[in-house]
Amino acid sequence: MKKFLFIGSLFALLAVVLGAFGAHGLERLISSEKVLARFHTGVEYQFYHSFGIFIIALLLKDAKSRLLNSAGFFFVIGIVLFSGSLYLYVLTGNKSFGMITPVGGLAFIIGWLFLLVYAFKIKSDK
Repeated sequence: MKKFLFIGSLFALLAVVLGAFGAHGLERLISSEKVLARFHTGVEYQFYHSFGIFIIALLLKDAKSRLLNSAGFFFVIGIVLFSGSLYLYVLTGNKSFGMITPVGGLAFIIGWLFLLVYAFKIKSDK
């Protein structure tokens, strides 16, 4: 629980910092709206999945689960690969980083699937 609370907080903090950088610093350096949009997509997905990590941390407070841990792991990997590759592409101009982005997207999907399976398997109170 604690590790995902820490990681989710760190990623959310970095998303705010990177979002501010993208809105106030990066726009002075990069004139292409399409390239700037890629950076903002990285920030958005980092935020979404930071909250997913928070959800996992809260769920782990009451239940130990390999499914939840796996979901959290894949969200972390997804943020690093998906958002990280978009940031690197925008900052370096190296298009080969774009080949990593779909792998991060797949990690996000796998993370949500683990969370879905966990939700399916938990016992209902009714």
